Amino acid sequence: MYIILAPMPQTDSIGRATFHYIPHETGVRPTEREIRWLKHIERHGPQSSVYLYELTRDTHRCKDTALRAMQKLRAGGFLTLPRQQRVTERAEFNPYIYDFTKRSRDFLVDHDLAEPTIRPTGHWWHAYATACVTSSIDIAAAKVGVRYIPGHHILAKKDAPLGIPTSMGTVIPDQLFALDYGGSFRAFALEVDRGTEPKTSTAARKSYARSIAQYAEIIERGLHRNHYGLKANLLVLWVFACRRDQDSFLDLCGGLSSTAQSSILTIHGGSVSAAPGSLVNLGAWMRAAGEDVSLVVE
Repeated sequence: MYIILAPMPQTDSIGRATFHYIPHETGVRPTEREIRWLKHIERHGPQSSVYLYELTRDTHRCKDTALRAMQKLRAGGFLTLPRQQRVTERAEFNPYIYDFTKRSRDFLVDHDLAEPTIRPTGHWWHAYATACVTSSIDIAAAKVGVRYIPGHHILAKKDAPLGIPTSMGTVIPDQLFALDYGGSFRAFALEVDRGTEPKTSTAARKSYARSIAQYAEIIERGLHRNHYGLKANLLVLWVFACRRDQDSFLDLCGGLSSTAQSSILTIHGGSVSAAPGSLVNLGAWMRAAGEDVSLVVE
């Protein structure tokens, strides 16, 4: 007895492309807007269609047209859909997450547009959450005339590695960037916590206490200035999945100096969502001690 398996459908019931298949298109050439999307993914990492649309909404307001353009880039081999996004509940109702392909990288290289950017590393969902945070900050800053400076530009000043040596070991931020407010600058080290381990556990509290102490040493001794060649102050941004984790973390910061506490900012919520529906609320970053701060206001 033979069992014949039906082939995987290549389109849905009304002939549209599916997550697993899209008909290949030849002759696809990225437009100026689409090159902005490719460069944004190169800079930050995998991006939701929500963020890509928001990036170019200043010049192209139609969302449906943007989504069709992303699908065209996918059909032309310039974008791909990472399989990890399919594990979310009712994934078919979430915005697609797009990432680079070799063809998109080759296109940027051939047109002298490629850069040695710092792509988020580690577990895919952690890397994606990191990309969401930096992408949203980049987009929101641009809307008010603040320039986002990616980490590879900072590292190039002294050809430095990302990790900063301290007396307790090397600290490697999830991401590094700076903001230019028109001639004055702030540098930022980013740490993203997706809430996969309870902050009340002994192991988690020890790990966070160590990270906090290392960053406090960096801030108080100005280690980032010598390591990266920066003159700007360093702020450390910690992003949490929920308010409870944020509060547990802030409890651990209570014994720090006022300088260190004022340089540690935290936020919780939608920035680490698997399917982001809005940009990070940049006006609600909470200092470990002191008033809340907006990243896009000097």
